[in-house]
Amino acid sequence: MIEEIIIYPLKNLFRKKGRSLLTVLGVAIGVCSVIIINSIGSYGTYAVNNELDSLGMGGLTVAAQTSDIPLSESELDAIKNIDGVKSATPVYMETSKAVSGFGKSENAIVWGIDSNAKNIVSLQPMYGREINKSDIRNNSNICMVDQAFARQMYGKDNVVGHNLTVTLQGNTEQLTIVGVIKTGSGLLQAAMGSYMPNFIYIPYTTMQCFTGLSNYNQIITKASDGISLTSLTDKIERKLSIINGTDKSSYTITNLAQQKESLTKILSIVTTILSAVGAVSLIVAGLSIMTVMLVSVGERKREIGIKKSIGAGKFVIVREFLSEALMLSVIGCISGIAIAYTLVFVAGKLMNVTIIIDTLTIAVTCLFSIVSGVVFGVYPALKAAKLRPAETLRAL
Repeated sequence: MIEEIIIYPLKNLFRKKGRSLLTVLGVAIGVCSVIIINSIGSYGTYAVNNELDSLGMGGLTVAAQTSDIPLSESELDAIKNIDGVKSATPVYMETSKAVSGFGKSENAIVWGIDSNAKNIVSLQPMYGREINKSDIRNNSNICMVDQAFARQMYGKDNVVGHNLTVTLQGNTEQLTIVGVIKTGSGLLQAAMGSYMPNFIYIPYTTMQCFTGLSNYNQIITKASDGISLTSLTDKIERKLSIINGTDKSSYTITNLAQQKESLTKILSIVTTILSAVGAVSLIVAGLSIMTVMLVSVGERKREIGIKKSIGAGKFVIVREFLSEALMLSVIGCISGIAIAYTLVFVAGKLMNVTIIIDTLTIAVTCLFSIVSGVVFGVYPALKAAKLRPAETLRAL
């Protein structure tokens, strides 16, 4: 039985090695393209989510509608004490021109943050240290910079101890770099290059001293596990309106997690569409299998006639040709998977990232490929089975 399903079909395929190889290659390219497209899309979604999470996109941001409405220490304490708020941190944000000790200048966004910002925003130190409570208390003239900014300004990653001059609200101040961080996956920074802003992080109290501002630009909050961000938004609005005697509409609370979810859905849709386009190549490969099998039926008429004349039934003939179509699909799938793994591994090494191929994607792609191959092999198999022995034996 195994010989009839595997050995004999393989022998028949090897009769025309070049033709069989091209057919297998068509299936392999189709399988490989679908797997690679899906893997790149999945990694892209994962990396973008990480990047957005690193910017605090998993929580809520609270901002005042006008500068007359307070958003200061009292509002921050009130938000921290709300049930369901895991962490809250004040944020100042100002654009600035930064100048290194060597005179090189770059535009940057300066963030004034608290020492607990790392609980909400991903600040992963590569060198040096983070901003601590002592820095906040003493209004220290220190800062952290991201890795890309360090390379642009100093040509190396570890720039701890170097001085940096920034201009905020017309005031020029000198800061000492105490830490170099890598924010999130760095994918957006690498992909967008100069279009992605440089980030400098300083204590928010230092930012207050530099700018003379007392109100925060924003307060970023992170919800406790299992807490609905919608209900938490209502709680924050009510709390702020009570302590300040203002209307709920006086504050703008943005659900960043919702925005991130919308972006993730868009990326998933794009990945699905691209995978569907790649799947068309599998259908084309199935058509090529049907073409090859039809040619094979025409070439093997005498062989079919001899088998029928010695007692082979229609089922035996159908099984033989369907087995050959199945072999072409299976070999093509295995080859496609091997090519996809090789390309993904090489791409991962070159880009210094880890791209994981989803086993479910492999299973679905191979199933689709094999089924399409067998389906397109049915017609040639039935055509061969319907040939009459007398007619086939007369074939040259």
